[in-house]
Amino acid sequence: MGSKLSKTRLARLRDVISGYVERGKVPGVVALVSRHGEVHVEAIGAKSTGGGDPVRRDTIFRIASMTKPITAAAAMILVEECRLRLDDPVDRLLPELADRRVLRRLDGPLDDTEPARRPITLRDLLTFRMGFGILMAPPGSIRSSGHRASSTSVRECPSRRRRRRTTSGSAVLALCR
Repeated sequence: MGSKLSKTRLARLRDVISGYVERGKVPGVVALVSRHGEVHVEAIGAKSTGGGDPVRRDTIFRIASMTKPITAAAAMILVEECRLRLDDPVDRLLPELADRRVLRRLDGPLDDTEPARRPITLRDLLTFRMGFGILMAPPGSIRSSGHRASSTSVRECPSRRRRRRTTSGSAVLALCR
């Protein structure tokens, strides 16, 4: 039986991660790809900046704030296995997100709400556009003229739009004008 992993794609993986090491973006990388029982590991670079011991398959890395990427990888595996679909509502999986209400206006009172136009999807969660109200602007700096706030996705916004992001990229608010 032949190889289940593409030699061309594995070579591309090696080229990409080698580039990060060569450009000094990271001192070392260990990448593992597993499919149908076949495992391929790449270990490139050093354990610390400036050289030193090389990374190996069993090198232990300190990771922080990795819940979102690890959960996203798990969700994409379920999508690949057709157990989840990107554009299906997540209401049955996360009932606390079902039937939510959203602010009518950005500058409106917190009790001035209306039903969301559509349910939150897995795609919304993976692209940080689930509609949670995080406004990264000084109080009073956003003028609202009756525009809907929150659950509108970036793709549903009119052509004039502005995005505000946290520096970590963990939250996005799309303001439609």
